[in-house]
Amino acid sequence: MALLDRFRMTDQVAIVTGAGRGIGRGVAVALAEMGADVVCAARTEKEIAATADAVRGFGRRALPISCDVTDIAQLEALPRRAMETFGRLDVLVNNAGGYPPMSIADTDLASWEWCMKFNVTSAFVLTRACLPHLQAGDGGAILNISSAAGRIVQKNFVAYGTAKAALSFMSRQMAAELAPRVRVNALAVGAVETSALKPFLNDELRGAMEALTPMGRIGTVEDIATAAMWLLSPAGGWVTGKVVEVDGGTEKTNWPFD
Repeated sequence: MALLDRFRMTDQVAIVTGAGRGIGRGVAVALAEMGADVVCAARTEKEIAATADAVRGFGRRALPISCDVTDIAQLEALPRRAMETFGRLDVLVNNAGGYPPMSIADTDLASWEWCMKFNVTSAFVLTRACLPHLQAGDGGAILNISSAAGRIVQKNFVAYGTAKAALSFMSRQMAAELAPRVRVNALAVGAVETSALKPFLNDELRGAMEALTPMGRIGTVEDIATAAMWLLSPAGGWVTGKVVEVDGGTEKTNWPFD
């Protein structure tokens, strides 16, 4: 097999949460480019329909499913729908997540619990629901989209940073238990120019963030998608239990405000 052929995922089936935009959309489309069929899950029907069209543009099949990852019943329905439509499941990408900066004083218990449910519990529940199918056949691969916020200390990120640290460690714990049938890895993602960050990126802020980033630029969705393809494809077949940092080399926060 040629080296580049190891990145091919021909006829595999993947579920990607948060697939309507940003990193989720980028990973879903990259999976299609590598030959996979994709279940595109997110809350906004118009966005996942657009992602599904992009998947089909590579000649692959797509199944857009409206899903709120904080709803356990909706999560558990995803692998059932995937099996009904495609008959197999090889890849799971737990991408949906997020939470705004918030001081400890403003983070009440309900906010804390919702952040954990959105970023950690959702990935745990969906992984458990997908496991019987991922363990069948030739085995499968799971990728959890974590964050540099899970390792870099910064003010006002007590909830989000703790949640992403938990997601990263959960990935390592799952990998130890599920090897060798299912590989589990995570990406600790730095500042990426997505629809969440772009509205704030005026020239002043962009310049300040780039100056604080060793690689001198903000990340792109493609930076994350290419790393994801390595970890999900046979090219990463000897990699499990790792939290790969894709963050432009940052070792401290590159957010220039207190």
